[in-house]
Order: sequence, then C-alpha cells, then structure tokens
Amino acid sequence: MAGAAKCQPYPAYKPSGVEWLGDIPAGWEAKKLKYLGHAIIGLTYSPENVVDENEGTLVLRSSNIQSGKLDFSDNVFVNKDIPEKLRVVKGDILICARNGSRALIGKNAQITQENAGSSFGAFMSIFRSPINDYLSKVFNSSLFEHQAGTFLTATINQLTTGNLNNFEIPLPPLPEQTKIAAFLDYETAKIDALIAKQQRLIALLEEKRQAVISHAVTKGLDPTAPLRPSGIDWLGDVPAHWELLSLNRIINQFVDYRGKTPTKTEEGVPLITATQIKRGVIDHTLDPVYISHQEYRERMTRGFPSKGDLLLTTEAPLGEAALIEDELVATGQRIILMKCNSEYIQSEFLLRHFQSDFGKAELHVRSSGSTASGIRADRLRASKVAIPPVEEQRRIVAHINKTLSKFRTLEGDAFTVITLLKERRTALISAAVTGKIDLRGWQAPTEAPDSIQDERALA
Repeated sequence: MAGAAKCQPYPAYKPSGVEWLGDIPAGWEAKKLKYLGHAIIGLTYSPENVVDENEGTLVLRSSNIQSGKLDFSDNVFVNKDIPEKLRVVKGDILICARNGSRALIGKNAQITQENAGSSFGAFMSIFRSPINDYLSKVFNSSLFEHQAGTFLTATINQLTTGNLNNFEIPLPPLPEQTKIAAFLDYETAKIDALIAKQQRLIALLEEKRQAVISHAVTKGLDPTAPLRPSGIDWLGDVPAHWELLSLNRIINQFVDYRGKTPTKTEEGVPLITATQIKRGVIDHTLDPVYISHQEYRERMTRGFPSKGDLLLTTEAPLGEAALIEDELVATGQRIILMKCNSEYIQSEFLLRHFQSDFGKAELHVRSSGSTASGIRADRLRASKVAIPPVEEQRRIVAHINKTLSKFRTLEGDAFTVITLLKERRTALISAAVTGKIDLRGWQAPTEAPDSIQDERALA
C-alpha cells in the first residue's frame, strides 16, 4: 500500500521491559490492560430464558463475531433481568473468551452505537476503556494473538478476565493513539474492500457452479434437442428422448444404516459420518473416526459399501451427496447408501442430480420435520430423476467436471488472495501498534480509499 510504504521507523527506541515485546519507541510505555480499563465476563442464562426476537434482549455470542466485525445472522434473545454493567455500550470490545475451538479464543469486535444496550453471553467478555478506539487495533494485532495463546492449555480453552487484565501492551501518547487509529482505519478499509471483492467472486463462482450442474442434468448439452413437458412444476421441460424415473427403478439397493450408534475406536475401518460429506466429496479429516473390523462386519451386513457407491445424508444436513472412493469404509447414521443399476444410470450422474436445483427440490418436497428436515428411505425411493441415455450421461458428467475444475482453480486463487490480504492486514496493524512505523506525520488523504487501484497493484 502506497501510504504505508512511506512510513519510517521512529528515530529512537528503548527497552520495553517485557522480554517478548522487545524495544518500543522512546516516548511509549508498556502497560497492563488492567491499568487502562477492565474486563467483564458475560451473562449466564438458561434455555427457559430464550425468547423470540421482539420479546427480549439480544445476547451477543461467539457467532456474532465474524472476521473482526459484528454479524447478526445467528442471534439469541433472552427475557431476564440484566445488570447495567452487562449491557454493552459504544466502544466496548466484545471478546470470545471460551469456546470448544481454540482458534476462536480471542476473536473480537468493537460495539457500535447501533448495538448498544445488548448483553453478551457467559462465554464472552468485554473490555471497557476510554481508549478502546486504539485498543481495538491492538486486539486485532499479532501481539494480542500471542498473549491470548499463552493462556490456553491442552485442557482449558478459555481466556479469563484475570488473564486479559494482565495482558501487556505498548502504549503511545494519546495524540499518537488517535493518529495510529485513523491510519489503520483508512488502510484496513482498503484491504477489507479487496477482501470483499474476492468474497463476491467466490459467491459468483458458486452460483455459476450450481447453474452449470442444474442445467446439464435437466436440459443436457445440446441446445437444439427437442423438449417435452416433464409434468413436474419445479423441473419444467426436459429433452424429449430422456426418461423420468423414480429412484426405485434405477437403484439396485438402498441401505439405510439406522440402529444403535457405532462404537468409535482409535483405529480400524474409517467411519463416514454425515458431517464429513461436503460439496460432493468425503472429507475424512473432518472429525476422523473409526470402528473395529468386527463391528464393521456386523454393522454392514445389510449392504457393504463399495467404491463408486453413492452416499446421501438424510437429515441435518439433508441432501449432501458423495461417491465412495475407498475400498474399505463404514457408514454412520443419517446416511443412505445407493448401489446404482448401471444399465440405467451412472453413479456420478446421480451425484450431480442430487447437487442440482431439481434434485434438491425433489428431496425437500418429500422431506418432513418441523425443526430439521429429514427424509425417509421410502419417500426417497419415490423421488424422480431425469435420465438421459448412459453414453449421454458420461458426456454430461465430463462437461460438468471440466467446467467445475476451472471454477475450483479460480476459487482457489481467490482464497489465496484473501489469505494474503488478511496476513497483510494483521502485519500492518501489528507494525503500527508496536511502534515499528512512525505515523506522527501521517495525514489522512482527502479522497476515499482507492481499493480498485490497490487491487490492480496486486495483480
């Protein structure tokens, strides 16, 4: 960034007195947070206190912090007497203090005027200080991440108020705090705009991915092929030479692995769980579990999974599908295994069917459940599939795979850019709040951040 590149170090430094922090500018101090403000632990409430949005007070939780900003896509409201100190005010820094995931400990966001008056949960803390506009930058720097990490152990994933109050930070004089905060607001806004562009690109690629799959498995690849009405509102016309058959006609074997929960072991046969099936693949790195070979033989007697079989999740989440790629695996609960009749349908074409808008609609109209949709095997068997001749299926699958491969490359490039931008953002914040760059002479440009120019510079 052009503005940041012109910044020079301070003319003089001194020891901070904190071994891991090293030297700080001569006019700065090293201070513990408890001398600058105070940390407050959040509200304890029970499920009975939870109410609808218009009946209670918003309680901010870990899910309300996303990428350093407040997010309100997943909210909880409670009807309970809330002490005034447990209601946030503008400028408070909301911090995730306790979580099952170590990576989330310490993530934070600053409260705005629009959110003042809300409360915050017992797994959260706030830090309240008159200089939070500056401290919010410190809390998003590597020095805050470093200190937060030192308090985590193999058994405890929490950042107590005592720990937080004892964090040591380099503190410049108030006029420099204001200057640093203004500089970082300006520069990080440019970075955030670039990140947002990459995120929009990823969302657009996902939309195109869905459109490519949906069109190919319901209309085919030949735009001149005659069409006929399918008789299904959410499908519309299909190529005239295609068949419209129920799954019951084209699947040799359905296996619904219900019953007792399998006993998990440290090694043995990999157990595929519903949470491991994502975007058409099985990710064994997501909570890898195993069952013994004996339980595998006992559990799979209704139908042993084979390479190329299709798996479909039947609830929470509903409709995630993938093909088995391993020779020896077991399948967990909430999954149905299908062995395709290759004379009618190829497994990979059926996979793409379930990923299409039509396939998803067929599942949802036949699903049930008031809180979490699920589908029974008998209702699944009745769902329809638009089926071209087998050779045409192969061409359609090849076309989809080739197109999606291009999308994955573009998506991977976008994620790489986002990672680099986030690293740059953290590095810039860290350099500013530790005094590595002298911002006393910095002046805010009169024009708005030119994120487009910066994006071109990245190319």
